[in-house]
Amino acid sequence: SSSARREGFSTRRRAIAEPGSERGERGGNKSGAARQAPMPRILRKETGVASLPSQGPSGSDGKPGHKDFLSIVVLGASGDLAKKKVIPALFALYYQNQLPTDNFVIMGYARSDLSDEKFRETLEARLTCRVDERESCAGKMDEFLAKCFYCQGGYDSEEGFERLNHKLLIHEGRHLDTTTADEDADANRVFYMSIPPSVFLDAAECTSKKASATKGWTRVIVEKPFGRDSETSAALNEGLAKHLTEEQVYRIDHYLGKELVENLIVLRFANLVFEPLWNRQYVENVQIIFSENFGTEGRGGYFDQYGIIRDIMQNHLLQVLALFAMEPPVSLDAEDIRNEKVKVLRSMRTLDLEDVVVGQYSGRTTKDATYPSYLDDETVPEGSIVPTFAAAALFIDNPRWEGVPFLMKAGKALDKREAEIRMQFKGIPGALYGDKSLGNNELVIRIQPEEAITLKISNKIPGLGMNLNRTKLNLQYSEGYKEFQFPDAYERLILDAVNGDKRLFIRSDELKAAWDIFTPALHRIDAGELPPELYPYGSRGPVGAHYLASKYGVRWST
Repeated sequence: SSSARREGFSTRRRAIAEPGSERGERGGNKSGAARQAPMPRILRKETGVASLPSQGPSGSDGKPGHKDFLSIVVLGASGDLAKKKVIPALFALYYQNQLPTDNFVIMGYARSDLSDEKFRETLEARLTCRVDERESCAGKMDEFLAKCFYCQGGYDSEEGFERLNHKLLIHEGRHLDTTTADEDADANRVFYMSIPPSVFLDAAECTSKKASATKGWTRVIVEKPFGRDSETSAALNEGLAKHLTEEQVYRIDHYLGKELVENLIVLRFANLVFEPLWNRQYVENVQIIFSENFGTEGRGGYFDQYGIIRDIMQNHLLQVLALFAMEPPVSLDAEDIRNEKVKVLRSMRTLDLEDVVVGQYSGRTTKDATYPSYLDDETVPEGSIVPTFAAAALFIDNPRWEGVPFLMKAGKALDKREAEIRMQFKGIPGALYGDKSLGNNELVIRIQPEEAITLKISNKIPGLGMNLNRTKLNLQYSEGYKEFQFPDAYERLILDAVNGDKRLFIRSDELKAAWDIFTPALHRIDAGELPPELYPYGSRGPVGAHYLASKYGVRWST
């Protein structure tokens, strides 16, 4: 029973108490951004699964860095994102030995009044092991929870962050006291801001002034949304820059941590067969599609503040587009990759309202069920015109992509759940076989669900005649990589932040370029210049999306 489970949990935990405060004065508070000490590195194997080198992670000076202490502070630790995604991702990294075994602590921080014991109880039900790793992680849960502590305080409270800093110094001091001068161990801190955007700047200021690392680096992971438009995003960036350096800030977009998104660069630049075709000479159009088969389901109040374009298109899908369309980087270094992404975004035309269709789902009744409309959600303001669907035609004015339409589509309460990229190639000159019904070649990269890479080709049907059909060269990840586990996007990105690898994080100038593309159209949509078309719950979306595609000679593939 649940009561017995809690009692057993308490019995196992009663020996875990807050460490003594005899070393609480070690170090001191440091105002402003913390210095950037050499960072420990955790290497990735060719499989994409991170692993510790045998001698432990080492700093840039070549000395073993396995004695460094790591504190991960989760601001907003009592919220849904922290409990459902962030802390379970940390546990997955821990039981896979991607985080330190001994010199490591997780500190939850939130306004809720919780004890360490109560905090661990709220986490325990959320922690699970992957099916094929249950044996290896059995017993790891107790170890992990023993490293989880809690501090109560406001996000704008310097006093609260002083208490947080004091608790961290106790844990760090106990570890550093066991190291020798020759080991030169640091105590590094990662802050994950799983908090509302309204308190980002207050929390960043308090972190910088009262809780930055005194001997080691400090990194701050910031969750989207990064503003509502160019102006608010710039204000947020300027506010963060007052308290943190750009090197310390990790703007996370979990979509960039998905396996097939990270694989885009490999697919393009590690395969000679694709890169020569990846341009306007051979590509007819590119479609980037995101659809969910469910509505807001009680989250409409939050969603209504942003809408589908801000929630999905301007960040997730635009980041995918940038990786897909960028030029080859000089190297795989984070800054080289992000430089190329910024170039693509700056080459894009500002979105014209004539190239946008928006929609909002209406209710629908079938013989099996009744599906509510967006406005039926009690958390949605009455009469809201916020779009739950959007389709847009985007263009990149550079030598590689000039004239190629990039069609983007995202929506809720549609007929299926999927996210994919579709690159349709041009027709064959001369049309030797003359069968237009076969369609053009198409490369499909399915991001979710059932990850896959598919190339659609024309092929002869076996037999005496010369009959052709359309078939697939199909890499289904579930079949081709049965022996591999797919890490959650948050696992990958948190590990990258610990390593100081910023390839999959968003730079401030990249964010500005992204907002500049969408802001003018968003302001006009907000003003009611483009009312949403209604579409039934469970349909393919508003009819206007098909007219938009046909305007550029394109048919949606899905």
